[in-house]
Amino acid sequence: MIDRVNTFKQYRPLLEQLVCKDIKLKYRRSFLGYLWSILNPLMIMVIMVIVFSNMFRFDIVNYPVYLIIGQTLFGFVSEATNQAMWSITGNAALLKKTYVPKYIFTLSKVTSSFVNMVFSLGAMLIVFVICKVRPNINMLFIPVILLQMYIFCTGLGMILAQGTVFFRDIQYIYSAFITAWMYLTPIFYPIQQLPIDLQKFINHFNPLYSYITQFRMIVLDGCFPDLRLIVYGFVVAFIMLIVGTFIFFKNQDKFILYI
Repeated sequence: MIDRVNTFKQYRPLLEQLVCKDIKLKYRRSFLGYLWSILNPLMIMVIMVIVFSNMFRFDIVNYPVYLIIGQTLFGFVSEATNQAMWSITGNAALLKKTYVPKYIFTLSKVTSSFVNMVFSLGAMLIVFVICKVRPNINMLFIPVILLQMYIFCTGLGMILAQGTVFFRDIQYIYSAFITAWMYLTPIFYPIQQLPIDLQKFINHFNPLYSYITQFRMIVLDGCFPDLRLIVYGFVVAFIMLIVGTFIFFKNQDKFILYI
């Protein structure tokens, strides 16, 4: 473990360069550049508010705030895991030429997606101001929620990255899975709309819902998140990280034979 920590410190500059490269490539040749991190979620939110608030008539206070929180957090999970999935196969040429800790590429994709999400928090802040959300001391806990999500996505990204090396079909399976995951996460509808059994399933087996709920409790209710949600969020995140890291390191020596 000490050797791995020292190796990580040695390759940390490479990680920083990879993250910077991903962010620059995303906005390359874009006239508005980083402003799209704010404008894009705002435009999507406006469209979804118009559609869902008129079609389904949800009785949700500050629905735009409710929606953009779920939309932003789910967007991070979706982008981070999809980018991480191709982190090894996408850097095959470099991995064949020189030694680089393979997890650095997966970690860089999750980290760059995290940075993009931080940029998009500007859109969330604009919605908060327009909807007159009152700042409260509990908002200082928001970085802890984002940390839970970062750990969770890193672990899941490791699983997807190593799996894609051996089975390219994972991209199609995960595409269907992420769509189902979105609809099973109360992003644009209240969980009370679902049957009781499905509500229990989401509460117990959908970690993304726990992260979104923590965020919404702070912003919409102005209260500190339920301790059980926090413990559940961290436990699931670290379990995912441990499992993902174990599987990744167990199979990483075989990558060169398949990429």
